[in-house]
Amino acid sequence: MKAVLAIDMQKALINEQYDLGQRVKNMETVLEDFSNQNYPVFFMQHTSENREDPFYIEGKGAEVYPPLKKYATEIIQKETPSAFYQTDLLEKCQAYKVDELIIIGLNTEFCCLFTAIAAYDRGFKVVFIEDATATVNNGEVYEVSELDIPDFIGTVLHWSGSIDVLDMEEYKDWIQI
Repeated sequence: MKAVLAIDMQKALINEQYDLGQRVKNMETVLEDFSNQNYPVFFMQHTSENREDPFYIEGKGAEVYPPLKKYATEIIQKETPSAFYQTDLLEKCQAYKVDELIIIGLNTEFCCLFTAIAAYDRGFKVVFIEDATATVNNGEVYEVSELDIPDFIGTVLHWSGSIDVLDMEEYKDWIQI
């Protein structure tokens, strides 16, 4: 069974400070498609005990982005870039008989990347929807000003030959299967 893994779609990252426009719309398209087909939708919620952290567990930044929360089958908290590390995600996947995970969310180069690799290492078929991931960072953060981070990460994962990477056009054809 397929399931969507919606990573860190929270107020700290989806807000007026960052212009994620079409990417968030793409995320919602995937969430809506899977929800309409009654597939599980697991939201990963990054949290921290540090009061100064934007993901402080009792702060507003840690809240799942309200317009998307309605799609959640389960909300699972995590404290590291990997959605599997010290969480019950694997057990939830087993309970729902999930063998294929569709990765969307934030930040492409951290939690989405780490989780895609961790899912593959645990034997899941992994589909990474490049246009339904986003980052609040840009190439200048990495001292490569023209770097398109989601495209770069998507290319690396695609070239691995281990993870399927789709853009939204390919996704629209794939979801019909």
